[in-house]
Amino acid sequence: MSLKIYFLRHGETVYSKTGGFCGDLDPELTPEGAQMAAQFGAAYAKLPWDAVYVSPMKRTIATATPLCDTLGIQMQLRDGLKEIKYGKWEGKTVESVREKYAEDYINWLTEQAWNPPTEGETSVQISSRASLVIAEIQEKYKTGNVLVVSHKATIRIILCGLLGIDLGSYRNRIATLAASISIVKFDVRGPMLEVLGDRSHLDENLRNLPGT
Repeated sequence: MSLKIYFLRHGETVYSKTGGFCGDLDPELTPEGAQMAAQFGAAYAKLPWDAVYVSPMKRTIATATPLCDTLGIQMQLRDGLKEIKYGKWEGKTVESVREKYAEDYINWLTEQAWNPPTEGETSVQISSRASLVIAEIQEKYKTGNVLVVSHKATIRIILCGLLGIDLGSYRNRIATLAASISIVKFDVRGPMLEVLGDRSHLDENLRNLPGT
């Protein structure tokens, strides 16, 4: 047997619907986001889970809760799984950021590994903190299934780091829609991406909702 880490992005929020910048902000799930969490929990409750690691934000905790409640698993909160800090861009639209922070926005689009949002985090900083959580999981669990519930940018950056993809390219190489699951298997040959951005556990209505 091998260790498999299941990376689940949280369900829909008002910001994932509109594409606004949301990192440190702590919105609740929308009613549809709560449905996404419930459907994930129902679909994946049959798997034998060894642990559930969760970003300590309302939207991620709420996404993990249906599965954890069903199985009686206590989620383990880790700050390293938090979303990118967008700094001055928090809560703003792409259009307003492009207008008010034009130079920083262009630099960020050009090279996110080292250029942060205004007063925010770089991809390298996110990878550094998130990789500590992945290392902890690998140390504790040599085999089995571990769920990680995190955020759009953070999951994409973790996957890039594991797969040897340039951290500055995460927005152009990895897609993770709301409530999607990606699976990485770890064995003697290293990490292998088995599933990327799957949402087959959601009903058709939820899968077809607009969002980022």
